[in-house]
Amino acid sequence: FASLRVEEKTEVDALPVVREFVDVFPDDILDLPPEREVEFSIGIVPGTSPISMAPYRMSAAELEKLKE
Repeated sequence: FASLRVEEKTEVDALPVVREFVDVFPDDILDLPPEREVEFSIGIVPGTSPISMAPYRMSAAELEKLKE
């Protein structure tokens, strides 16, 4: 179950993004959508392990050669 809780009431017009792009937002947005259950799962295949690879670092000489 996932939900978004709001501790204090915020007017939509008070949000900077809404004020800046007022022509994009409809006038009838009054509040956040109601709480609802969301089904979420991550399928894991048995016998697999996490992928862990170090980032590839190119030496300065290799980089210069590649730029040519």
